[in-house]
Amino acid sequence: MGWLFVFSAAVFEVVGVVGLNKFNEKKSFRNSILFFGGLAASFVLLYLSFHYIQVSVAYAVWIGTGTAAAVLVNMIFFNESKSLWRIISIVIIVIGVSGLKAVS
Repeated sequence: MGWLFVFSAAVFEVVGVVGLNKFNEKKSFRNSILFFGGLAASFVLLYLSFHYIQVSVAYAVWIGTGTAAAVLVNMIFFNESKSLWRIISIVIIVIGVSGLKAVS
């Protein structure tokens, strides 16, 4: 159950980051709901995961998963750089997150 909370928190973190990007472009109620709602839901779900998983592991997996997903979403939908080094860096993050999950 804890891992479900962590990965759901990572999904909402991406929603919050997309909302932040959109809020930066246009200050609207919808974009502020995406931004603040996404990040608030993410923090709540992360907090709930602490009841099942060590805080250090849950936090690291949440940050790594959310960061990698946010970069991919921004590369795909917001035309950020798709350089080889960025992609290699994402792969390294995913390997690290997978390692933490495997040993906990």
